[in-house]
Amino acid sequence: MLRHAIAPSRRFTKASHDVVRHARLTSDAKILLLAVQGLPDDQAGRPLSEHARRLGITGRAYQKSKELLVTHGYVHEWREQGERGRWVTEQLLSNVPLSAEEAAALRGVRAEGPPTDRKPTVGEPAGRVVGPQLPVDEEQEKNYPHPPSEAEPEELADLGPEPQPEAETELSPEAQEGERVLLSLRHVRRELYLGVREARGLAELAARWLLRGVSAGELRRVLTSELPRDGVRSAVGFLRFRLLHKMPPELPVEAVPRAAAPPRVPELLTCAAASEGEEHVFRPVADETECRDCRQRAAWAYWERHRALADPEADSRSWRQRFAKLGVATEGEGAAQAAP
Repeated sequence: MLRHAIAPSRRFTKASHDVVRHARLTSDAKILLLAVQGLPDDQAGRPLSEHARRLGITGRAYQKSKELLVTHGYVHEWREQGERGRWVTEQLLSNVPLSAEEAAALRGVRAEGPPTDRKPTVGEPAGRVVGPQLPVDEEQEKNYPHPPSEAEPEELADLGPEPQPEAETELSPEAQEGERVLLSLRHVRRELYLGVREARGLAELAARWLLRGVSAGELRRVLTSELPRDGVRSAVGFLRFRLLHKMPPELPVEAVPRAAAPPRVPELLTCAAASEGEEHVFRPVADETECRDCRQRAAWAYWERHRALADPEADSRSWRQRFAKLGVATEGEGAAQAAP
């Protein structure tokens, strides 16, 4: 593959390779993230849906893009009721994935800043308070005539080996089902929204419910019913408390369903009716010693032999003669006897 790339001298956005090469983000989600990241301060405060509409990302494409950005920690939302009773949604968009705790901490730091007349719905550029530390010149968001170049191999060697992500432990089937139930709560009650990591941390507790005979639908009903009147402040804390304190008792040993024993597969036997030199094997159904084909041939031979003993001349007579011997008139003979 040939490649020709010219670095722009102005109007460029710094994009992380973790975003550009993200395997689970769609192209619309990446374009929306990078486009909002590069907006000036006077345009960043608009809702995320408005930015998506200007990019031509609408309808189901926008909903899917936003869902992916929320799931992977790039977008966080808080919905609150204002002084006049109107609900206001505050959005935070980050170019690095943040957990719910990190996003809440960043929101708190932003709230302590100087007051403004406009309440932002999309996070504005600010100094980083979470995540890995960046160089000073990148924190200040300075403009340069050319974008920063990639590090040289010698510089990368001085940094040491790249840290490898921790391998995720494989969940049991019950824990996987419990994780799916926890992630689906967002569709029932918005205030019970959980991130992927948060649901993974509660999956084992939910699995204990399923192992005690509770269905996935019943578990979802218990977790979403009779919520506090003043709302749920922390979805993780509320769900952990309810999973622990409302857990049903363990099933008795007799009630635990046991897997049925696999059927016994009989061993192959050599057919006793096979002639010498034509030995073959078969798998018996009961206690038979001969295969089905040999038993069928033996049955036909027995029937032919019995018929020959009962009527030795049967093969030499025609079917008319056989009917006449039995006293049955054929169609032609019956018609001749009926005529006057």
